[in-house]
Amino acid sequence: MRRRPLGALFAVLTVGFAAIGFFAAEAGGAAWVIAAAAVFLAVWMGELALKMLR
Repeated sequence: MRRRPLGALFAVLTVGFAAIGFFAAEAGGAAWVIAAAAVFLAVWMGELALKMLR
């Protein structure tokens, strides 16, 4: 398996989930549930990206 392209994919997903989390947090209200889940996924994908890019 090629690790670099997979790491790059995980990095892109991390940025996307972080953006979703940010904009959901900005919306407030019930969107905090979405923000929390998106931030959790961003951290998880970021960890995977770092492992793959090393």
